[in-house]
Amino acid sequence: MHIKQIVIRKAAELNSKLASLSLADPDLLLLFGSVPQMTEPGLSDTLRAAFPKARQLGCSTAGEITSDGVDDGSCTITAVKFATTRLLAASTQLTGMADSFGAGERIGRQLAAVDLKTVLIFGPGVNINGSALVDGLTSIIGNAVPITGGLAGDGGAFKQTFTLGQEGVSEHGVVAIGLCGNALSFGHGSFGGWEPFGPARKVTRCEGNILYELDGEPALDIYKRYLGEHAQDLPASGLLFPFAMLGEDHNAIGLIRTILGVDETSGSLTLAGEINVNGYLKLMHASTDKLVNGAEAAAEAAKSLLEAPGESLAILVSCVGRKLVMGTRVDEEVEAVAEIFGSKAVLTGFYSYGEISPFTPGTSCKLHNQTMTITYLGEV
Repeated sequence: MHIKQIVIRKAAELNSKLASLSLADPDLLLLFGSVPQMTEPGLSDTLRAAFPKARQLGCSTAGEITSDGVDDGSCTITAVKFATTRLLAASTQLTGMADSFGAGERIGRQLAAVDLKTVLIFGPGVNINGSALVDGLTSIIGNAVPITGGLAGDGGAFKQTFTLGQEGVSEHGVVAIGLCGNALSFGHGSFGGWEPFGPARKVTRCEGNILYELDGEPALDIYKRYLGEHAQDLPASGLLFPFAMLGEDHNAIGLIRTILGVDETSGSLTLAGEINVNGYLKLMHASTDKLVNGAEAAAEAAKSLLEAPGESLAILVSCVGRKLVMGTRVDEEVEAVAEIFGSKAVLTGFYSYGEISPFTPGTSCKLHNQTMTITYLGEV
């Protein structure tokens, strides 16, 4: 496995910097960039002309991650040449939030293979039910194949996001790569660092990822009371105060849900993933130190599973809410991860509107919010 990476900060640099990737003869071009970079005319065609055999995969972001830290407004292209690992590409168009499960099913049918080892998937960050997308995919390929990835961002605007696949850049595309073969060495980790506060509130009315009522009251009314002066900045301020999902016994089930939108008319909240009908929710908050500790825990979990002795690739998908909390200290969580992986690992990734990863090895894949999730790849 051989890896080469470039960072584009001005669109005019693309052609000249692509030349440095030619020695890698890549099988995969992994791209994460700001919306202006992703929507630059001819981006996908330029990549295809330079590397016609390479698969293209990526999405727009709320911040780009490399070993050097966090950028805004850039485009990171990571070229990966595998020794024997085989790649399968899949894509589909999402027709609306109600199509999320179906989109996952369609991706699954394209990737189904007897030697499928893992799947990288990226979807739109708005007008999507991320947990339904994951459920649709696992309904076809099963729970034994780990799935990682995330939902695209647009710098925190929550208006228009983009993905990159074999057909090019798309506003509504769900894109994925399946990695096949016994040489692939794979690790993953996911951890938050947020703390709950306030009482547990019972979900008394919800539909999918739309939360209408808590304890019999409009969910938006309760949420605004807790946020106080922050309520005037909704939905953006919702990134600072996500929900912890609790079971009927009031114990946390390990999932966090971010608020993506509010509906003043119905008094509802749109969350990034589905909520348990009979469950409970509790508000959460965090400090920078706890979030950095969470990133370290995710890196340690991923590294403990990887056996490859040579070059490796760490794909970091961290929630935009974490970025807002950490502010000017946001580089610290990336630095903490880089220190754990060491110099042989190339880091790439982005700040997202939803993170996709299993909890632990052997468990089913879930959509997470407000976590740092890490996919760690190498070859034996």
